[in-house]
Amino acid sequence: MKRVGIPRGLYYHKYSALWESFFKNLGADVIVSDITNKKILTNGSNACVSEACIPIKAYFGHVIELIGKVDYLFMPRFTSVARRQYICPEVCGVTDMVRNSVKELPKIIDTEINLRESRKNSWNAALYTGEFLTGDRKKISRAYKDAVNEYKSKRRALKFADTEFGASPAKDNLKIAIIGHSYTVYDTFLNMELMKKLNKYGASVVTLDMLDYLVSKDSCKELDKQFFWDYGTRAYGGAIQLIKNGRIDGILALTSFGCGVDSFVDELVEDKIRKDSDIPFMKLVLDEHSAEAGFLTRLEAFIDMIVRRRDNDFYISTSGKHLYNS
Repeated sequence: MKRVGIPRGLYYHKYSALWESFFKNLGADVIVSDITNKKILTNGSNACVSEACIPIKAYFGHVIELIGKVDYLFMPRFTSVARRQYICPEVCGVTDMVRNSVKELPKIIDTEINLRESRKNSWNAALYTGEFLTGDRKKISRAYKDAVNEYKSKRRALKFADTEFGASPAKDNLKIAIIGHSYTVYDTFLNMELMKKLNKYGASVVTLDMLDYLVSKDSCKELDKQFFWDYGTRAYGGAIQLIKNGRIDGILALTSFGCGVDSFVDELVEDKIRKDSDIPFMKLVLDEHSAEAGFLTRLEAFIDMIVRRRDNDFYISTSGKHLYNS
């Protein structure tokens, strides 16, 4: 039985159900690196260029974690995951970055994921990947179809049952939305267990994955042209959905220091939120030097502000319309 290793970083947090199911259906022994920890991040930071963002550095560490444990290393070469849009250039090139920086790597399955022109390219990617394990195309086809069904089932489970983002555990429960890449939102080590902290403060969490992508895409038509990056569509369109919903108490933008995509997209998102709503907004920036104490202080202050604002009948927003006109 061939052992296939999958680094628990970057788009693993979005497509893990698809990848793991596909390889298991082909009879492979799937080995996923450990949950991100200090050792993994340190090893990755030491092997990676200092200018890279923290998710890239963590990914390097996950690759190193799998060396000597697997026969194949699954490192898909992402180009596009949405029609006529691209993803982060660092993520696009991370496979080559790893090849040139990390020694003694096992054989790499470097499937290109490029859905810019057609979703049919996903089948070509599955066929290329499956042929590393078997020459039986029918078996690959069955394995891929079953994996897609598994993936869709898991994705549906993330979404709330209604447009109100589901029922809260309590009537006065806060709802906090997190806008960010899946690899920062769902990596509990990198974001210092942000969701768990919010839950302790009595807040339920909404992420971009819980929103309807097609609605987000349609919402972005108000812009002069389409986003170059897929994440821009999800973040900006998602912000519009959150504003229109009317039941969001606060929005957090989770970003990595040095992220070029976020430096552009987050500014548009913040501007949209402040112009069209009075929802409190805060940006949290992550890197390998982030201290949990400072992170926690900012988070507590944000939640405290929201609670005071909600409980104060005389609250007046500090943004939006002027109180007096000269």
